Amino acid sequence: MKRTDFSFSLPEALIAQHPAEERDGARLLVVDALTGERHHSTIRELPRWIESGTLCVPNDVKVRHARLHLRRAGGGAGEALLLRALAEGAFEAMVRPGVKLRPGKEADVVNPSTGETLARLTVEANLPEGLRRVSLHRGEAPLDWEEVDRIGRLPLPPYIHHDPSESDETRYQTSFHAASGEAVAAPTAGLHFTPELIGQLQAQGCDWRPVRLHVGLGTFRPMTAEHLDEHVMHEERFEIPESTAEALETTLRQRNRPLLAVGTTSLRTLEAAWNGETLRRTDATRIFIRPGYRLRTADHLLTNFHLPESTLFVLVSALLGLDLAQRAYAEAVDAGYRFFSYGDAMLILNARKRTEAD
Repeated sequence: MKRTDFSFSLPEALIAQHPAEERDGARLLVVDALTGERHHSTIRELPRWIESGTLCVPNDVKVRHARLHLRRAGGGAGEALLLRALAEGAFEAMVRPGVKLRPGKEADVVNPSTGETLARLTVEANLPEGLRRVSLHRGEAPLDWEEVDRIGRLPLPPYIHHDPSESDETRYQTSFHAASGEAVAAPTAGLHFTPELIGQLQAQGCDWRPVRLHVGLGTFRPMTAEHLDEHVMHEERFEIPESTAEALETTLRQRNRPLLAVGTTSLRTLEAAWNGETLRRTDATRIFIRPGYRLRTADHLLTNFHLPESTLFVLVSALLGLDLAQRAYAEAVDAGYRFFSYGDAMLILNARKRTEAD
C-alpha cells in the first residue's frame, strides 16, 4: 500500500489549538469495527460504551520539558529536542540547524524570553536517522532529566501555534502520569481522563492498569517513503509494571474480560510485549501496525484523531479497514470534530474481532 492511500481532506480550522474547557469535555465518535455502526457521544459518556469488568490500559508516561532553545557561536539560533538519555549528561536528540550543529560544535542553552544562559550543549556524534548524541553541562556538572525539566520547554507539537502556557503545563500531561519517563509527546487519548472519570469506570468493575511507552519519534515522525513497506519506525522503549503484567497475562490467557487500550501507544506496547503466552516487562519496539495486521491483545481502542498519511492513521485503518476509516474520518470532519493532541476522540469497538475476521 502507498502512503497516499491514507490521505484525507482536513480543514486547518479543525486542528485543535487548545484543549476542551474541561479535561473530560471532548466529543467521542464511537465506531463498531465489525458492523460499521457509528454513534456520536462524549468522553463523559465513555462508561456507557465500556462493558463492566473491562481491563483499561493507559500509558502513564511523563512528558518532559525536552525542547531546548540554543544560541550558537556567533549568535545564531538553534534548537534541540531531547529524545532519550544515553548516559550521564548525554542524550539522543534532534538538533537544528543540523548543518551548523555538527559533532564538535557547542551552543548555549538559553531562556528564549530573557536570553539568559542556562547550560551548555555539546554535539558529540552523529547517530542513525539524522539524530545526534549531545551532552549537557552546567559548569562541570552533567544534567539529567530533572535538570532538563527546569531549563527546557514543553514540546508542544508543531501544529499547535502558540508557546507553552501555564495551562499547557497541566493539560498536555495526563492527570495520572507517573513521576518518571522521557516522552517528547503526550499519550493524547489519556489526556481526556479525570480522576472522577477513572473512578466511574472502576465503580462499574473496570480495572485501570497503566503501561509506559516512552513516546518518541516512532509515534510522531512523518512517513516519507512512498510505500508502507519502506517505512521504518524509530525505536521506543516500554515498561510494564508487575501488577499490570499479571493482570494482562491472566486476561490474555483466559479471555475472560474485554481489554481496552487507552491510546495507540498503549496498543503498540501491548502488541509488542505479548508473544501469545507471556508478556515482556521491559523492551524496545519498532512495531508498525498496518492493514493486514492481526491484533492479539486489545479488543477496543480509544484514540484521538490523527494526521493524514501518518502511521497512526494507518494504525486506525488496520483496525477498521481503510474504507471504514476514511468514512468515519470524513464523518468526523463533516461534524466538526477537533483533531490531534488537543482534539476529540474515537472509540473503536471490536477491533480485535475484525482483524481476526480478515
